[in-house]
Amino acid sequence: HVQLVESGGGPVQAGESLRLSCKTSGYTAGRYCMAWFRQAPGKEREGVAVIDSAGYTSYEDSVKGRFTISQDYAKNTLYLQMNSLKPEDTAIYYCAASYVGCGNSGTWRQNDRYNYWGQGTQVTVS
Repeated sequence: HVQLVESGGGPVQAGESLRLSCKTSGYTAGRYCMAWFRQAPGKEREGVAVIDSAGYTSYEDSVKGRFTISQDYAKNTLYLQMNSLKPEDTAIYYCAASYVGCGNSGTWRQNDRYNYWGQGTQVTVS
């Protein structure tokens, strides 16, 4: 049984930073592909960042250089460090896990690839 719980969201001002956390149940180490998705008001859910079992990462173009995805294996926690936040970053952020791997630069963005999802945490940038 795998459970994902996000935390760290909230209201912030443009230009500020925020760190999201996703605590997973049990010890997953690097066996799962872990990703962050977000859904902004009136928009489709989109992949934000992904990290695979080897530690390789990929990012959606609009967050490159501002966001960093990482894992703390000892704490079974996935992080998304968000710097220089913009109003367009406002969304509900979800963490997701896939036990079939991340795929490639295109397929990691596909929602149906992920087996487990968190409930989401709201980030509002004004």
